[in-house]
Amino acid sequence: MSWTYRAEPLPATLPMGVTVRRLEVTDTEVLDALGPDASWLSASWGGPRGLAASGHGWAAVGRTGRILAVACTYFRGARHEDVAVHTVPGSRRHRLALACVTSLCADITARGHIPVWNCSVHDRAGRLLAWTAGFRLVREHVHYTVGSAVSRDRRLSAQMRDDAGCPPLSA
Repeated sequence: MSWTYRAEPLPATLPMGVTVRRLEVTDTEVLDALGPDASWLSASWGGPRGLAASGHGWAAVGRTGRILAVACTYFRGARHEDVAVHTVPGSRRHRLALACVTSLCADITARGHIPVWNCSVHDRAGRLLAWTAGFRLVREHVHYTVGSAVSRDRRLSAQMRDDAGCPPLSA
């Protein structure tokens, strides 16, 4: 499913002690500490250091300096930037991802680009976050998974990354 940024996002009130800020090179270790489940997020930047230094990532950071959620540009084209997001399991449903995505989208539009969102039809949480963040559905398409068997979560993650290669329809 391909979505483009077309509406005002809903407000995201942060819990006490959590701040949303742009990632910096000094965040490399805390990005790496997110572990293998979030490694796909920085893969298109060459790893955590590349993402941290890119200026294209925003994070919700707790009092201890731990990253609770992160949103970044996953693929950047001439006109569009694909948004990727990850929230650590214990911090979900607190609108941290929404706050990160909202900040990232403001950055993307300030660069004169159009934020886009891609996710699987089976990714209910991703679809709800996209809608809440101001994205609207542009197109649905089918992806097939071939090769060795993989877990459902890994397959959905791969589908989300593959979806990013499909350019959205122009508004």
